[in-house]
Amino acid sequence: MKTEITANGNQLIAKFSGRLDTAASVQTSEDVKPLLEAANAEIILDCTDLEYISSSGLRIFLGIRKEAAAHGSKVIVRNINADIRQVFMMTGFVSLFEIQ
Repeated sequence: MKTEITANGNQLIAKFSGRLDTAASVQTSEDVKPLLEAANAEIILDCTDLEYISSSGLRIFLGIRKEAAAHGSKVIVRNINADIRQVFMMTGFVSLFEIQ
């Protein structure tokens, strides 16, 4: 699992690659800390290369959303594959995030 965070104007883009499973979630939680500290930045979660997400990964996404909402920011999830989209639909995450 690899997480890259880049800034683009007032956006922070986190690009996830690999499998965001329980084993990877500990490191990923550390990797996304800059997103949690970003006030007033729009946060993009780019899932183009994300192959799988577990409940631990969903918790990370939810934590990012909660922190962003507390700062008045918005979170956009981009480019999820069909399997991850199905997980988002089954868990109700489609109603929590703007998905592009």
